[in-house]
Amino acid sequence: MPDQSLPKARTPEVPPGEREAASAHEGISRRRLLGTAGATGLVLGTAGAAVGYAAAPSEAAAPLTSLGTDRAMFHGKHQPGITEGLQARGHVVAFDLAAGAGRKEAAALLRRWSETARRLMAGEPSAHDDTDVARDAGPSSLTITFGFGHSFFARTGLEKQRPTALDPLPEFSSDHLDKKRSNGDLWVQIGANDALVAFHALRAIQKDAGRAAKVRWQMNGFNRSPGATSHPMTARNLMGQIDGTRNPKPSEADFDQRIFVPEKGEPAWMANGSYAVVRRIRMLLDDWEKLSGKAQEDVIGRRKSDGAALSGGTETTAMDLEKTDAKGNLVVPINAHARITRPDQNGGAAMLRRPFSFHDGIDSDGVPDAGLLFICWQADPLRGFVPVQRKLDRGDALSQFIRHESSGLFAVPGGAAEGEYVGQKLLEG
Repeated sequence: MPDQSLPKARTPEVPPGEREAASAHEGISRRRLLGTAGATGLVLGTAGAAVGYAAAPSEAAAPLTSLGTDRAMFHGKHQPGITEGLQARGHVVAFDLAAGAGRKEAAALLRRWSETARRLMAGEPSAHDDTDVARDAGPSSLTITFGFGHSFFARTGLEKQRPTALDPLPEFSSDHLDKKRSNGDLWVQIGANDALVAFHALRAIQKDAGRAAKVRWQMNGFNRSPGATSHPMTARNLMGQIDGTRNPKPSEADFDQRIFVPEKGEPAWMANGSYAVVRRIRMLLDDWEKLSGKAQEDVIGRRKSDGAALSGGTETTAMDLEKTDAKGNLVVPINAHARITRPDQNGGAAMLRRPFSFHDGIDSDGVPDAGLLFICWQADPLRGFVPVQRKLDRGDALSQFIRHESSGLFAVPGGAAEGEYVGQKLLEG
């Protein structure tokens, strides 16, 4: 929501002959500007891009639209970037502490990072040596989220405070992991609805690291831009499927129980926090696109046109797992992705999927290096991500069209209160 304390963008004088056109421009509704997709499915994400052209700046420039003024709050019960809607641009980056850096240096770094995040999310410049990249933009729904990897605790002498939920993930048959692009001491997620705002935040965070930490890996992603559809709808992924229909919603009674560590949970410093599983999932698009539309729908278990289950109804109609066709075959195939990932097929296991799509060009074999920066949130990955991925490992029809190329698991503490920094209860407890 926009912060009422933010300074309003100055609107220049409009010449009389242009007032009518300006009035029509201002009539664009907030609904049309913000119509966008929600959270996405288990191993797939949203995609979308806008193509434009450079134009000379107008002497009668319009004020910031709601796209630029929308603001997420840094301080709060939970860190930002978990329950907010998908943003158009994103960066995920992992850092390793520098040789000789320990708990003291980590605390100073998190203090710097938190202040930078607070300022940038409010639409303000960073405190030192701001690059001016986002000088003309509003907050643009910027969120910056921080987490700790398994190795962070040994590096800082805090092994006794490492959560058991942060134990390394098991190996899966679909894994082809690059260790150089996996794990890390510290993890930062950046999202915004403007590419320059997101990049500005990335550079500020990298510069703030100074000599305390160095980048281990960085990945860049995107989603459909707000307002790209005529009405709000669930997003499509790079395979063209509507994806995210069954994602948990904050309005559900057990949402917090599934996604966040309880206030009296263990360890105490993780109260109101969550665990993020981060996977770079390559989509084998050339192979996928050779399938007919019907074959693609059978792999997923949902219609490509509107996301409805193959058993019938609309996108939100409950899937009928027992329905058969005239030949007695299951309408939703036994190995369909949507069937296998259902919580009621996995002991109630659920997670909040909030990914970014990626396209990093063409690889040496001449095929697209594209897919999903899969990010999912849960109160405990051993009860969320792991059981579902094990089930997928045993017979998901989608598995032959994807490849998991990197992986990380991070403990993301609760939000910082006014005057505090993220992770303070751990680093100063």
